[in-house]
Amino acid sequence: MMNFVVKTLANAGALGVAVWLLTPDIELTGNSTADKAWTLILVALVFGLVNFLVKPVVKLISLPLFILTLGLITLVVNALMLLLTSWLADTIGLDFHVDGFWTAVVGGLIISIVSWALNVVLPDGD
Repeated sequence: MMNFVVKTLANAGALGVAVWLLTPDIELTGNSTADKAWTLILVALVFGLVNFLVKPVVKLISLPLFILTLGLITLVVNALMLLLTSWLADTIGLDFHVDGFWTAVVGGLIISIVSWALNVVLPDGD
């Protein structure tokens, strides 16, 4: 359980950095800071769920592309997962929106780097 909380907080932090760096293209709206923080945590939960359920299937289907591109297709897969998270967030009424594929590619790269760094720094449940 502690590992899930740490990973969700790391995802929320990484999403927050991506929103901060790509503000006009990745939007997180809300009335107050508390609303934005709550929305960010909920979006991190959706993002974690998408990465847990959908990403392995997409990686398995696109395995030949992973081999052909020596793993660079991971940038595209991460961008698609971020766009799917944006769509799901809009569907369930969360104020989070990613504007376009290339923004999602850069955002996915930022989220991957920051999430990795936060997972190294933050303790896990092991």
